Amino acid sequence: MSLRTSAAWRVLDGFGGSVRAASRSVAPTSVEAMAQVFAAARAEGLQVSFRGAGRSYGDASLNDGQLAIDGRAMRRILSFDPATGVLEAEGGVSIAEIWRHTLPQGWWPAVVSGTMFPTMGGAVGMNIHGKNAYKVGPFGDHVLELDLVTADGTCRTLSRTQDPETFRAVIAGLGLLGAVTRVKLQLKRVHSGRMRVRPLVAHNLGHMFDLFDEHLPTSDYLVGWVDAFATGNTLGRGLVHRADHFGPGEDPRGQETLALAEQDLPSSILGVPKSLLWLPMMAFTNDVGMRFVNAVKFALPEPVDKHGVYLDSHAGFAFLLDYVPDWRKAYGRDGFIQVQLFVPHANARTVFPEALRLCQRRGMVSYLGVFKRHRADDYLLSHGLDGWSLALDFKVPRDAQRLWDTAADLTRLVHEAGGRYYPAKDQVVDAASFAASLGDNLTRFRTIRRTLDPNALFANDQARRLGLV
Repeated sequence: MSLRTSAAWRVLDGFGGSVRAASRSVAPTSVEAMAQVFAAARAEGLQVSFRGAGRSYGDASLNDGQLAIDGRAMRRILSFDPATGVLEAEGGVSIAEIWRHTLPQGWWPAVVSGTMFPTMGGAVGMNIHGKNAYKVGPFGDHVLELDLVTADGTCRTLSRTQDPETFRAVIAGLGLLGAVTRVKLQLKRVHSGRMRVRPLVAHNLGHMFDLFDEHLPTSDYLVGWVDAFATGNTLGRGLVHRADHFGPGEDPRGQETLALAEQDLPSSILGVPKSLLWLPMMAFTNDVGMRFVNAVKFALPEPVDKHGVYLDSHAGFAFLLDYVPDWRKAYGRDGFIQVQLFVPHANARTVFPEALRLCQRRGMVSYLGVFKRHRADDYLLSHGLDGWSLALDFKVPRDAQRLWDTAADLTRLVHEAGGRYYPAKDQVVDAASFAASLGDNLTRFRTIRRTLDPNALFANDQARRLGLV
């Protein structure tokens, strides 16, 4: 096998559309084929990166001038036990393929991202989290074991009892230790295809913290939308959405709503086919348009019943980012970036308002702000901490330096607060800040990497930027 002659060149981008790279690409279909690709890459002096659905916002799956492995050719569901909710799947299987396989039998992934398209390999490598991170932790907390194909072609099975230190390094390991080719996952039992959702108005950011503190002990999911344009006493105003599962027998239509047809997202919104909706959205993807959209959203929350709730499907509540295909195109040719601030509990009430005011002073206001609570975990490169996150999406302006300077100052705020960074969304964090956020965990990770990949076969553009390779 000669990769330099047989692997086709592809121009790949981060999901935000603001960064691109050309690389050779191959899609092995088995563990044996994966090992052969690794051997060929070593022989030809190519570094290897992994890419699933390409849903990381920045440069995490880019590998300029080198070799990118498309993991989606290995996408079989290997087994599922409807009695225990334990599923085994290859690394290229998507979240969508999992829940569509298991929900009719009453099981839902315990952790999902805001989109259903990430693959199992990507979910492991980034240790994704969801709207219930404060309660059930990140994706890695529900992985029972996994298979890792290392640089020498060996396939190793890892778990919390079988080489646990390497297991904790691979989860959130950014694909730098090898290919995750099999994941054994514990799913969550559900008794209905619907959930009860309660929207709560937050008059400012302090009130949003208070609403979370009030509802955290008893809710299954909590997520906040933040109006980043609001100022003064309304700084950080927004909506909190609480969602709760039905217990056994509580939903009279419970069994019926587990059907996949009950989970389908609408094919059109306000009469516009979803495939075209990003076009009219472009008219609002500017400061004036987003001020208007935010004002309407805050003033007109979803209609509710007499108990203050409405019913939503699991897919409808979880996968808001999938309502509009290609919504990222609404940001225009230069795309967007996200800066997600992870800050310890003790400092978040001070840091988040400061971050919003900083963006307003710079004229770089986020068009989408998302607020969550998290709990700490023990994965070596993980973003998880006992604290809060504020995700801010920014359209890349023509004078992009203003955005990069703002992002650098937001990175500094997180660093000074003792916070963390989330590589799945990042393309701006510097190597020194990333290293400082991890401390001894980074030293432990590098030791494992030197053992498993002594010649640095695995790399990507983000890892180079963060000083990991």
